[in-house]
Amino acid sequence: MTTYPGSPRVARGGIVLLDPSTARILRIIVLQYNPDTLNRTLQPQGIGTEPGDRLEALRLAGPPHETIRVEAELDATDQLEFPQDGKNDAVARFGLFPVLSALETIVYPASAALLAADLQARFGMIEVAPAQAPLSLFIWSPSRIVPVRLTEISVVEEAFDSSLNPIRARVTLGMRVLTVNDLGFAHRGGSLYLLYHQQKERFARLAGFGVDPRPLGLSAIPGG
Repeated sequence: MTTYPGSPRVARGGIVLLDPSTARILRIIVLQYNPDTLNRTLQPQGIGTEPGDRLEALRLAGPPHETIRVEAELDATDQLEFPQDGKNDAVARFGLFPVLSALETIVYPASAALLAADLQARFGMIEVAPAQAPLSLFIWSPSRIVPVRLTEISVVEEAFDSSLNPIRARVTLGMRVLTVNDLGFAHRGGSLYLLYHQQKERFARLAGFGVDPRPLGLSAIPGG
């Protein structure tokens, strides 16, 4: 899947991992090819739990639960054409294992943390709470930078080299957007979500929809 030299430079999507305390960048995972589709689902969060609750019918308890699902293609063919290139050495030796591992370890606790917890248990110490994982940001253009929690990583390995290293794969990423309700307003992720929320409001105003009901075939809203 070689890129034509004269092609315009296209921004690519990816995931950025931040230290949850300092916001320092820990890792940037750039998707090799932008997915053709991005599926999003928004579930409104009302207050009333039962139909007919007149006092709560129009109230919103908070931002909707938003989920994102993308399917990314990975292909080591281009890198394998130039195995002598230092940047491609790992691909030549291990195929897609490094990039797949970079994605998969997002949902793994660090092995050092597991060993430390086991050691504490051996000495009768109780872990109060597991250490925080890095904050994951899903980046899809400068207009869409959202804190997320990965809920699913599905990998289909489709081709292999002579050492059975995967050289072509499809990865499906399922993510839930983390809101200020999840992280709080003071958290770095919470402030990024609020910017995302405000960006939606600015885009909505740019759509140009007014208050004139005539495009709907009405001179006025009945009962007004």
